[in-house]
Amino acid sequence: MRLLVVFFFMTSLILFSSVYVSPEFFPYTGLLPLLIPVFIALNLFLAILFLFGRIRLIIYPIVVLLVGWKFFPITFQWNQPSSAENDLVILSFNAMYFNQAWSPKSKESIANSIEWARKFPADVKCFQEFQQDYSTPSRNAIKLISEEGHFQHMYHPFGGSKKKSQGLAIFSKYPIVNEGTVFDNKQNNGSIFVDIKVNKDTIRIYNTHLESMNIPAEQLGELDGIKKHYRETIRKLKNGIVMRATQVKLLMEHISNSPYPVILAGDFNDVPYSYTYFTVRSVLRNAFESAGKGFGFTYNRVLFFLRIDHIFTDEAFEVHQFRTHREVDYSDHYPISAKVSLRNQR
Repeated sequence: MRLLVVFFFMTSLILFSSVYVSPEFFPYTGLLPLLIPVFIALNLFLAILFLFGRIRLIIYPIVVLLVGWKFFPITFQWNQPSSAENDLVILSFNAMYFNQAWSPKSKESIANSIEWARKFPADVKCFQEFQQDYSTPSRNAIKLISEEGHFQHMYHPFGGSKKKSQGLAIFSKYPIVNEGTVFDNKQNNGSIFVDIKVNKDTIRIYNTHLESMNIPAEQLGELDGIKKHYRETIRKLKNGIVMRATQVKLLMEHISNSPYPVILAGDFNDVPYSYTYFTVRSVLRNAFESAGKGFGFTYNRVLFFLRIDHIFTDEAFEVHQFRTHREVDYSDHYPISAKVSLRNQR
């Protein structure tokens, strides 16, 4: 029993430390943080077991839980929403191409997805996997969501034709005074930004879609699929983790040079127990941690327990509310939104 407890103790501490080790240098260490929830649960079970058994070994799981306490607030929150006079509402939505690439015959599903995105009352709307179709009026997402110019926009396509393409998009009801690209992998991942003028202040908004895993969720949800494809799955997980480590390094360098207060939103394709999340969290605050409620899961497929879509802000902002819109199931990601305000508006 003592050997087993010591093993759990040492392994837990190694796992907790792995979120600070870049997968660029040690690729497979990026897989270790995925086991953190499992070992926290094991140590919690041991602590309860030893408490009732009055076993002195309880000191080991207690120390682990104290050291790993930082993982509890990134997992579960119970904040009460508040408001401010000058709330700024941010929406982030991986729209899965508004279903056009997946169910091109489902006109109703496509129309509902675009219509929800158009009607949602946000001041700034960030879309990943945004599909633009100039040839079909009912699927001309830029025209519909911008409300024919009421919202200014930046659209960065990754590929396609002049008539139909996919990419990243930001819509703002406030004037866009500057825009740019942080990185672009020429496929479907990248990061863009806009500077918007809100009254007398200028704010920089980043919309990011970090490297995807390209692993079918249904495959991970079936035991036979895991056995058959486990090597390929591990390889894709490792490659995705390494690529995201490189991308987040570029992103944070760009953010550090921003002359304006920053809001970062998007699909990070990474859970809170990751090098990516903790790298961003070391500089910016996560809106779910500040004003979320529950677990905030954002993935709408077999692995429903994943929170991989995030909104971060710097210290200039106060976060009043964070929501995961689980009632909106048009995509494989649920939309997320946050209400924020500048702490010292001029």
